Amino acid sequence: MIAPVPAPSTGSNHGLLTGSPQVIGHRGASGHRPENTLAAYRLAVRMGADAIEPDLVPTRDGVLVARHENEISRTTDVADHPELADRRRTKVVGGREVTGWFTEDLTLAELRTLRAVERHPAMRPGNTRYDGLWAVPTLDEICALVHHESRRSGRRIRLCAEIKEASYFASIGLPVEETLLEVLARHRLDGPGGRSQLQSFEEDALRRLAEQTDVPLVQLVDEGERPDVARVATYASVLGVHKSLATPDLVAEAHASGLAVHAWTLRAELVPDPHAEVRDLLDAGVDGLFSDQPDITVAARAEWLAAQERTG
Repeated sequence: MIAPVPAPSTGSNHGLLTGSPQVIGHRGASGHRPENTLAAYRLAVRMGADAIEPDLVPTRDGVLVARHENEISRTTDVADHPELADRRRTKVVGGREVTGWFTEDLTLAELRTLRAVERHPAMRPGNTRYDGLWAVPTLDEICALVHHESRRSGRRIRLCAEIKEASYFASIGLPVEETLLEVLARHRLDGPGGRSQLQSFEEDALRRLAEQTDVPLVQLVDEGERPDVARVATYASVLGVHKSLATPDLVAEAHASGLAVHAWTLRAELVPDPHAEVRDLLDAGVDGLFSDQPDITVAARAEWLAAQERTG
């Protein structure tokens, strides 16, 4: 049986604030396996992550799949497929000119002929040994994995899905919001109870979703920006900020407005002491941590909770 959701850990009434600070497998356990693959998501759960985070983009036939962005030359072996050579394009996406192969130019059947590869081979050379092993997963498959891993682990695993470039896809006739909500409903992962959350950097996309669903929404905020907490609280439940923004003052302001705060992204390769980074963010009061190495973050959280118990 799936374990019951524990009582909220803060005064907020948002369903995501449950239990100890959440560890979210960022694109799965992407420090250990190529990101946004079923293997990476499964490993994240088995390392103790409370949730997994896929990035979602559509295919030409409107199926939502997990890739970091719609241009897939860095995350698949598409360049090795001569039958798809004529699909290489240059486009403007999110204000940037991008050249490569794009999910919206491939049907799901065509995308299924590709295999995932490590996006950061220089930083994670060990992950390259898995290149070519796994297909690009669909959102349906990821939702099924959430249910399977919840049953297997006896924990209520959550889904934290990021919508990529929503405005761009709407402009080319592939709006993703309705499809996303249909898939969540089909897998009984919709509703306000905290089984899933939807996140985006685009405020307009989140506002559209707020009119259609009770699923908690997350406003993502990039490094160097200053979020308008009061405004975000009118349509979202969570503020998802770059870890450099997760100061005690910002967290307190967000909590006072009824928002949870998630910090992204913890990458063990980029800091001298990953456990200290986790402690600092938890001391600041964050409610969730996006991590490429969930095993490290789960262990550091356990140490922090034990210290809190000793001193509390």
